Amino acid sequence: MSGIADWDARFDGDDFFYGTTPTAFLTDNAGMIPRGAQVLSIAEGEGRNAVWMAQARGCAVTGMDGSAKALAKAARLAKQAGVTVDLQQADIANWDWRAQQYDLVVACFIQFAAPPLRDAIFAGMKQALAPGGRLMLTGYTAEQLTYRTGGPGNPALLYSTELLRDAFDDLTILRLATYEKDLSEGDGHHGRSALIDLIADKPA
Repeated sequence: MSGIADWDARFDGDDFFYGTTPTAFLTDNAGMIPRGAQVLSIAEGEGRNAVWMAQARGCAVTGMDGSAKALAKAARLAKQAGVTVDLQQADIANWDWRAQQYDLVVACFIQFAAPPLRDAIFAGMKQALAPGGRLMLTGYTAEQLTYRTGGPGNPALLYSTELLRDAFDDLTILRLATYEKDLSEGDGHHGRSALIDLIADKPA
């Protein structure tokens, strides 16, 4: 599933497909999120991560996603939480990564892009980071194919330690780890999962 119409279909309905609580990667690493940071959240979806960062960490968050259905839910969630999130509808392939620089760029489970577009997104994320800024990324490894509790079924879209190390070798890597964890994030991510995290800083 990669077209915007497909994502609109996934997010069509009253329920939040990935739930309303933030992904465990962010809450487990909350101390790595600078308070009050200017944040860009890639493929934010229904708003759970952006709203939490605004509420719990006082961040000024821009949440970008291609799905109008998802962003309508994100706006609703932000209103319920009493926070403001800058929600931007855009095709990630056409996002202007140089338009603004951020203290923090967050990418949670964005494994919908074929390798050429993925490489462009990774490069863009680094461009969007201000000097000294931080990148936080989480996703699935190839071992997830045995669990099938979320994420893509295409092995080419999954991450490895080597792939992420090579893609972000010009940053200072603070955490790069694979592990397994039980997720309970709506219907989309539910059950035992094979995960990988990257946290890295751009040189000042």
